[in-house]
Amino acid sequence: MIMTFLGISAIALYLVAGGLLVRRLLRRPEGEFLNKRYTIAIALTGAVLQSVVLSQEILTKGGFDFAFFHAASLITWVMVLLLMLAAVARPIENLGVAILPIAAAGLALDLGFHTRHVVIESHGVGLDLHIIFSVLAYSVLAIAAAQAVLLAIQESHLHRKRPGGIIRVLPPLETMEALLFQMIGLGFVLLTVALIKGFAFLQDIVAQHLVHKTVLSMLAWVVFAVLLWGRYRFGWRGRIAIRWTLAGFVFLLLAYFGSKLVLELILARV
Repeated sequence: MIMTFLGISAIALYLVAGGLLVRRLLRRPEGEFLNKRYTIAIALTGAVLQSVVLSQEILTKGGFDFAFFHAASLITWVMVLLLMLAAVARPIENLGVAILPIAAAGLALDLGFHTRHVVIESHGVGLDLHIIFSVLAYSVLAIAAAQAVLLAIQESHLHRKRPGGIIRVLPPLETMEALLFQMIGLGFVLLTVALIKGFAFLQDIVAQHLVHKTVLSMLAWVVFAVLLWGRYRFGWRGRIAIRWTLAGFVFLLLAYFGSKLVLELILARV
């Protein structure tokens, strides 16, 4: 019962923090910096409460329970944590308009649906590191995808010569693009390490139901590698960068949650 209360409280805090960000985007109130600090504090408080819920759900005596909704809640929790901690020093808190409601929805689904347990037994530090780097890579690249969507909105407004609305509280376009590629660069490094660590635990790729996950993850890696090379070699930016970022994230989304959705919720297999 206490876990449900903590979960509902975390959801409420996420929605309040998201609401403050929406208000800021629409009205740009006085005391903007103070508003930002309050928003970050509220969201991080929600993340602390969610961490307690996740620790009870995922950490088991046999290993880690990564059932579909547990995994979704974990990913959104890491996204909120990374975003808000980074927002202390970087102008990326506006991404919370999308990420905080997603985190609230992920936690709500986790509290509301009880699927079969999918316990991954811990086989030492190697597997633990693979899991950690995978979660971090997915979370960072998901934030990058949200940044790409916000960048697309900003570009659209500027091309239509409509600098009002949310554009007035966003950093300059060049800063937004620089932040995007910093996120992609970090996410790419994390994804590379996660894949290298993961290959060490591949025994029978078919029997382990990892064919689609492995292939799609590799495709995502290739997309992000090409994007970073294009940025370095040809100075890719704008719509090209946005499209490649979203394409890479779609592959990553299908790699993990697509395969888990089919195996766990549709076919009832693990």
